[in-house]
Amino acid sequence: MQSKFLKKFLKKIFPCCLTLLFSSSLIPVSYSQQLTVYERLPSEMLAVSPPSNRISGDPGDMQIIDRSCSSLPRADVRRRLVDIAVQEWAYFGMSEMDLTGITENQLAPRDSSGRRRYHRPGFEEASRVADSIAGYWSAAPDSSWILNRQNQNWERNGLGARWRDFWSAAFISWVACESGLGDMNEFSRAIAHHTYIDQAIRARDGMETDAAYIAYDVGEAEVNPGDMLCRASRPEYLNLDQRRPHMGQGARTHCDIVVGVDPEAGEIKAIGGNVRASVRMKVFPAAVNDNAYLAPLPYAGRQIFAHLKLQARAIEEDAINNSPTMLHLESLTSTTIINRSLASNERD
Repeated sequence: MQSKFLKKFLKKIFPCCLTLLFSSSLIPVSYSQQLTVYERLPSEMLAVSPPSNRISGDPGDMQIIDRSCSSLPRADVRRRLVDIAVQEWAYFGMSEMDLTGITENQLAPRDSSGRRRYHRPGFEEASRVADSIAGYWSAAPDSSWILNRQNQNWERNGLGARWRDFWSAAFISWVACESGLGDMNEFSRAIAHHTYIDQAIRARDGMETDAAYIAYDVGEAEVNPGDMLCRASRPEYLNLDQRRPHMGQGARTHCDIVVGVDPEAGEIKAIGGNVRASVRMKVFPAAVNDNAYLAPLPYAGRQIFAHLKLQARAIEEDAINNSPTMLHLESLTSTTIINRSLASNERD
């Protein structure tokens, strides 16, 4: 299904031509009626090496061959975090989860026996993104054992096998790595989110002065694109104080990278990995609080417990619209409309 955000984005640009746009073939690769994907941009449009370049071999025999990360001035990092996350979102099909008004059953559907039903991508899509997800793991230290275990899973269950281990923290680690947070003292890339959440909490407590992110409770600070929003399910933390006694211990957590803030609509848009087995955008409900900050609201019985704020100057609230991926889509759309208009004039 085409992203609601993408339709809204294009409707703002070409309000009279939405039907034409979505009946035209703007995307070079299509795998089904439900999924249309965008190829990554050439390096001259967005200087980032695809995660698949970090991997050798085929599923069942994949190996990490490159773990290098770049270090860039903090002023460049915020923009790159958004741009790279948006490109990966496009590569996975630009799907989104609208969490405004959603129920718990809609968010986590269950079968007749009460067991949660997990999303499983089709064989073709699983094979297409296998080396990209494997490449995400390269940015997390000590992750080779995870890829080895996935190789065994592929050998046993075939290429369409679901990833055995959650890869959302690996996705965040790779985006941070490619965005310029190469120093572990700045961002503690890891196979689990709680590692860098704890680093941001320690930075808040004055114990890690080099950390790129500082943790805040929801509503304590302004949310900007490039920040991260994190929730916890096991245990279910509601604020930083509930995490502090467990620092260094494992916890089931998940973080997403903020890419857009819309006070007028009451929405915060964020992109994360391994969201229903894909890279997806979440649309969080939000409201302006007493501090005049737009803060995420609880949804479907869940809530954000940590806002990780990047220590860098803020960028525009709608940074996603100015990302190279979205600007490229805009240019393709404009060219399609012009070409079809010319063709129509010639026929007339």
